[in-house]
Amino acid sequence: MVFNTNKIAAEKPFRGDAAQPKKGLFADIKNDLIAMAGEFIGTILFLLFSLGAVQTASTNTNANANSNTGDSAGTNPTGSDSNQLLTYYYVSAAFGLSLFATASIFYRFTGSIFNPSVSLALCLIGAIKPLRFILVSLAQMVGAIVASAILDGLTPGALVVNVGLANGTNKAQGLFIEMFTTATLVLSVLMLAAEKHLLTPFAPLGFGFTLFIVMLFSIGFTGGAVNTARAFGPACIQGFQNYHWIYWLGPTLGALLATAFYVFLKEVKYWRITPGQDATDNHESPKIHPVSSRLSRNRRDSNATALDNGNNKNTQGPTGHEAV
Repeated sequence: MVFNTNKIAAEKPFRGDAAQPKKGLFADIKNDLIAMAGEFIGTILFLLFSLGAVQTASTNTNANANSNTGDSAGTNPTGSDSNQLLTYYYVSAAFGLSLFATASIFYRFTGSIFNPSVSLALCLIGAIKPLRFILVSLAQMVGAIVASAILDGLTPGALVVNVGLANGTNKAQGLFIEMFTTATLVLSVLMLAAEKHLLTPFAPLGFGFTLFIVMLFSIGFTGGAVNTARAFGPACIQGFQNYHWIYWLGPTLGALLATAFYVFLKEVKYWRITPGQDATDNHESPKIHPVSSRLSRNRRDSNATALDNGNNKNTQGPTGHEAV
């Protein structure tokens, strides 16, 4: 049998002939544009369903709707205490579930960011490049406007899903509430998605629960934006308040705070503090529990004592009536 060595050589080029990876700002432009498109569609779906829940709450409960002033009827309900608490819970749950559902769809190819503050944090730690940060942030802002416009066209009456300060909250308080709640959400993304471990495939569930819990706190005071795009999109339809800037500055400061804490954790090598937290091998478990160890040792000692007593009894010979 004769082998065609020329053909074999042609099929296996030398290592030096391999294409070198592209460098530069537009080196990964194709994937960047795909991620941008995914974030655009994902943000539309995320906000369409979550803001739709706000509109539902506004339409079907006692809410102080004043669309002319850009008021936040959906996130600032009136009526009885139970009505207000149920509305807060309903809207917070809707946002958490909507994020979980849409993130589960887009997580593998866009990262399911849907939030410019999260994009900023991922850019700062080097998870995404500056160009992708700009593209996906733009997609998120435009997607929020499109979602609000679609919702305005699909539902009867005025759109009443804007965020706003309520219950006597001043601008400084609102700013820091948005900062800390956004920092918590961003930190969940950094620790569950950017950090790779056994829980990373389930990160969208963590995103949803985190958004749900931070909104339960913030919705009654700031409307629970936790996302500049979420505040900006409806405002383009309803109108801007004179304090709208807190929904830009607050989440941005939150992203910086979460990033700083994440960098600190990496510097101190947090995984060494309690190693094996995500291990599934039973050999990583504690060898013996102290309580069970004492019980086992006592049981073993009592069995040994009983055995020794039995042996001693047999070696002493018959006694009493046994000797008769």
